[in-house]
Amino acid sequence: MPSGPMRRLTVVQLLPALDAGGVERSTLEVAQALVAAGHRAVVVSAGGRLVPALEALGAGHVTVDIGRKSLLTLRHARTLRRLFADMRPDIVHARSRLPAWLGWRALQGMPAATRPRLVTTVHGLNSPSRYSAVMTRGERVICVSETVRRYVLAHYPATDPAILRVIARGIDPTAFPPAPWPDAGAREAVAREHPALAGSGPLLLLPGRGTRLKGHGDAIELLRRLRAQGADARLWMPGAREPGREHYIAELEQAAADAGVGDALVLTAPTGAIARAYAASDLVLQLSRKPEAFGRTVLEALSVGRPVVGWAHGGVGDLLAELLPAGAVRPFDADALARAARALLDPATRPAIATIPDTLAAMQSATLAVYSELCP
Repeated sequence: MPSGPMRRLTVVQLLPALDAGGVERSTLEVAQALVAAGHRAVVVSAGGRLVPALEALGAGHVTVDIGRKSLLTLRHARTLRRLFADMRPDIVHARSRLPAWLGWRALQGMPAATRPRLVTTVHGLNSPSRYSAVMTRGERVICVSETVRRYVLAHYPATDPAILRVIARGIDPTAFPPAPWPDAGAREAVAREHPALAGSGPLLLLPGRGTRLKGHGDAIELLRRLRAQGADARLWMPGAREPGREHYIAELEQAAADAGVGDALVLTAPTGAIARAYAASDLVLQLSRKPEAFGRTVLEALSVGRPVVGWAHGGVGDLLAELLPAGAVRPFDADALARAARALLDPATRPAIATIPDTLAAMQSATLAVYSELCP
């Protein structure tokens, strides 16, 4: 765990809510690192199911609805100003656009001599606009990938490159331990829950929400091609089945039936045992149609020891280029995707997968180092 700067800091992180997602997870991970290093960590949000987990780390939470897109929310700039005056934080770290605007407005109303330093993190590739530009107003701007750094400089050219810091989001490798390949025990456990995934052929895994942007259609086409060439491949899409997405699920099921692979496809709600799902699989797919800022799935799967094939754009492309170049495929080239998948599934051509370092500890240490730059 990073040791952090010598003097004790108070760091307030701002985000809309603490329910679920990568931003929320990173917020807790940084709070954990701050507390472990002897600092004071506070999160301001509308609350959510992760608040008990945050408080169990030794961090504090203040409930303010700073994420609701309403004119009434603007009054919370005064709320935050009073909070900052009482709490006297050294750092205010904004992780989302509306909280960043409110935090920035609150800080502008404070005397410069006692004003906390502002850090922002650009977690996503938001549409360029004056509204989104607030994320470049930090004295340090953390970018979660090189893709995000390039995006910021391209769309906000007035940003000083010297204030940008690339800090990739991390994973805890102990949560995604290496598994033998194949892992018969994991495959059998998954097949008991989902009998359509039983068999000796390769299991493809595409974890992700039930949205067209995740590339489910591309995965079904890949399944069709592999099975047409004689492989008894199966495809599991945990996370695709969500409330309100019934029409989309029906569309996917019809597409699979039309392709003749309906009996080899399983669409489920998110699994609570994603590391086991990776271990059960032979190939993990990351086929987001829209470039993603990072691509945590890539790191998680590689940590377990499973190859990943994905479109070579955005943060996913960055990670694959660095860690598994054979898995990086020109976006939307179905022929190239099928060739890469076959190569990664074949023990004779499957490249070795390097051990993934403790990227979570690296992210925590680098974030505390940014705080230390501003408050030595």
